[in-house]
Amino acid sequence: MLDEFFVYLQSFYTCQIGAGRLRSHWRGHNIYVRIVFSKMRSFPGQDLVQKFSGALFWRLVPRGRNASSSKPDIKICIQCPGSVQNLSEVALYCKQTPELMLHARCCLNWKGTILGLDLQNCSLKDPGPYFPQAHTAIIIDLQANPLQGDLANTFHGFTQLQTLILPQDVNCPGGINAWDTVTFYINNQTCQEQRKLCNSTGDSEMCPENGSCAPGGPGLLQCVCAEGFHGYKCMRQGSFSLLMFFGILGSTTLSISILLWGTQRRKAKAS
Repeated sequence: MLDEFFVYLQSFYTCQIGAGRLRSHWRGHNIYVRIVFSKMRSFPGQDLVQKFSGALFWRLVPRGRNASSSKPDIKICIQCPGSVQNLSEVALYCKQTPELMLHARCCLNWKGTILGLDLQNCSLKDPGPYFPQAHTAIIIDLQANPLQGDLANTFHGFTQLQTLILPQDVNCPGGINAWDTVTFYINNQTCQEQRKLCNSTGDSEMCPENGSCAPGGPGLLQCVCAEGFHGYKCMRQGSFSLLMFFGILGSTTLSISILLWGTQRRKAKAS
């Protein structure tokens, strides 16, 4: 039955679209269905077809044996009720590429990776504990939220972020020097294009000899040890010795336990 439907669907798109291609990816018991529009002219009902391709991906074919697991379990996407606003920047970004699809408050690729997150008007004082799940996002909208505190550490690891929309009274993480463009509007501000601070610091001693500078998010840097080095300032060479580490940890714990046991035993005899 399913194979017959695929044949019918393929013939339908071949007749109606011509340039559309139907691809099915088989991985074990999982079926991923994507409709890729390459070099395709605009035609009536294009938006409907793109929405239908997204519906096919998440709803038409269950993944694995349990159909209830056909949607990704990404808690940040459902942290705020509702869905992405039709005219929001995240929605516009997601609709530019047919392979992307909207799911709750997120824009996902076919692998389920978050590329866009729309949490505007969610009454958030902070992005919440699940916010790191969106570290792969390219665009994030947090406007119309009563955000409090400094957001610099909140975006640690968000190295792919290129567009961030915030309330007007909230500073861009890392400050204006961490972004190429900061634009102020009546109700919000937009931080665009993270700067590559590793190339602009001019501090050759920022990272040790056996390490290299790497971006860590807006206004954040990190030093990554070269292969074969680890530890403080990447000064230790060779692989990390787990046996030595757990040996020292175990002997220290045992010594403290014996000391505490002896102290309590003396107190018990004295009483």
